Amino acid sequence: MDLMGIYLLHLSFAALQVVLSASRDCLIAGDTCSSDETCSPRLRTLRQCVAGNGSMKLGPGARSQCANAVSALLSSPLHGCQCRRGMKREKNCLSIYWSLHQSGMHGLNLVENYPYEAIEKGYDFVRLASITADSELGMTAVNRCLDAAKACNVDDVCQKLRTEYVSTCIKPSTKSGLCNRSRCNKALRRFFDRVPPEYTHELLFCPCSDTACSERRRQTIVPSCSYEGEDKPSCLSQMRICKADYVCRSRLAQFQYDCQPEERSATGCKQGNYAACLIAYTGLIGSPVTPNYVDNSSSSVSPWCSCSASGNLRDQCTEFLNYFTDNLCLKNALLTFGNGMDFRPTPTRPPRFIPVTDRGPRNTTVFVTTETEASALSPARPTQDSVKVRLWSDSTASFDTQQNSAHVFAAASLTVWICVSLSFLLSCVQ
Repeated sequence: MDLMGIYLLHLSFAALQVVLSASRDCLIAGDTCSSDETCSPRLRTLRQCVAGNGSMKLGPGARSQCANAVSALLSSPLHGCQCRRGMKREKNCLSIYWSLHQSGMHGLNLVENYPYEAIEKGYDFVRLASITADSELGMTAVNRCLDAAKACNVDDVCQKLRTEYVSTCIKPSTKSGLCNRSRCNKALRRFFDRVPPEYTHELLFCPCSDTACSERRRQTIVPSCSYEGEDKPSCLSQMRICKADYVCRSRLAQFQYDCQPEERSATGCKQGNYAACLIAYTGLIGSPVTPNYVDNSSSSVSPWCSCSASGNLRDQCTEFLNYFTDNLCLKNALLTFGNGMDFRPTPTRPPRFIPVTDRGPRNTTVFVTTETEASALSPARPTQDSVKVRLWSDSTASFDTQQNSAHVFAAASLTVWICVSLSFLLSCVQ
């Protein structure tokens, strides 16, 4: 088969994927069901059941009517439908999905199916290589967190949405003087949903070996507005709030599925996909259970909640909290990304993980810039004003910096692309 044939075959396969994906879209499946005289009344009945009004609107036979509606809809286009994270009308799509998967709607069961399309691929390593090129080649100070901020400023979408959430989250309200948390969270969700993970993950999961770097990383989501509060609420109450919201419930279900730990697995993850785990983690940012780094002296993460007042439900509360604080899969995913290791270790050779905070500098030539020196001399816990200045300056870098970085990133990307292309052509010739 010649190159043109291979190219056309690739396009046909991509088109088929689009068609299959559309056929599984819950919005399309819902429209199809609503226009069908047999499916429509059953969907309407099911929605009444899920809303909790089934016993009142459907009468004494509500339980059996709800069960019959579910059984009938399992053979309809709704069965197996999915949604895409950050899609238009995402809430509408998710409401259709959860109407059919209402089991446990009012409970607190942890691991359940989730409505989003599965993440099959990992990272775009060409883009990832271009972002980390400076650190790898010793062209600047070895600080991937700073490199990530520069890379984001070069990309139009990343720079625009990062500037948007930073300005929203640090802007005080005219009445209370505090930030608008709901707007801040909405802007954060837009950033993490629409910007490729090669950029967002480098910003959020970059490795640090000192407190100044760790604090910069911790401040990525502007925690003073999106994360922290005067007192820590109960994790159970936060989880109930999350479960009552279609988007949060879906993100939490995805996180608990893709980051489900498994001690017997070489990766520590039941699903064996670190990239999927970290993407699911970032999906929670901007939700009632937003996670973040707990301090600037470690890589430990947790939502802003506590199990101290959980009473006889303490075990259930601790199980939820441990998904963040004592999760082998999540820890390995974070450390692996920070150390730049393979994201799918072979089962016969488990990866050797080195704590990020204990990671020493690489053997590269380091040129200390003014910004690096200022970061090294800054206090471990900067004031709120200094954090705002840093966040704002990071998200609005000068045009000259963007131009210089663009040349470096473009060169690295081109080099990797040429290597990949040559490998592909050689394999075709053979």
